[in-house]
Amino acid sequence: MTAVEQKPAGAWRGVDLGTRTVTYTERDAIVYALAVGAEATELDLVFEDRLRVLPTFALTLAQWAPDELGSRGAFDTKTALHGSQELTVLKPLPRSGELTLTASVGEVWDKGAAAVFEVKVECEYFVATWSLFAPGAGGFGGERGPSKPPAPEGEPNLSAELATFETQAALYRLTGDLHHIHIDPAAAERIGQPRPILQGLCTLAASTLPLARALGAHPADLVELSGRFSAPVFPGQILPVRGWRDGDAVEFEVGADTVAIAGARARFAG
Repeated sequence: MTAVEQKPAGAWRGVDLGTRTVTYTERDAIVYALAVGAEATELDLVFEDRLRVLPTFALTLAQWAPDELGSRGAFDTKTALHGSQELTVLKPLPRSGELTLTASVGEVWDKGAAAVFEVKVECEYFVATWSLFAPGAGGFGGERGPSKPPAPEGEPNLSAELATFETQAALYRLTGDLHHIHIDPAAAERIGQPRPILQGLCTLAASTLPLARALGAHPADLVELSGRFSAPVFPGQILPVRGWRDGDAVEFEVGADTVAIAGARARFAG
């Protein structure tokens, strides 16, 4: 493990987090597709003979990078939150293979009571950026950073439904997110939740499947995705997805009484 480095949050800007080679198999890609809600009838997502890898699978391959920053002591891993996520697809992921990923800290924003760290991961297939909200790490005199984007104007012109399932968080853990709050009721209770919650990246990725269907697109044709995590989702919930379509892109939000995914945007190749 990398030695813990004690320094102000702003000093982490631009820090190299290293390079890592990751490997995966067709089985890994299929388990992921099932974990984010692919149907057994969607053979090109769940059958190795026809497999197209979901672009959001890349986020599981790159999860080591924000974990690396936490392990170096940039923030308290017990209180930091995953605030938002971006993914840009450069070309389709192969059905199986070995990828070399490089990671670095991008901007570090000073929100006063907290800092926001951006962790950027790049390879020939994608660029992914995590925004991590770290309470207690602000106040270092840095720039505050961009504000939340304004909500879409007018009524949504696209609607879909995200049907999560009771075992989804447990299944998604097999892709590498082993945080106890997604499986252990006692751990969930410690963060004020009545039961284990669904992984934010699972909710975001899962929402692209019904969105693609509503748009008449294929979920593996996703080329851009972003979204903010604004409220917990519990496995088994059925959530509305409201979209504001603009050509091959759609701004959207997920949630009923409270919005779980806000300020989101997806674009699919035409």
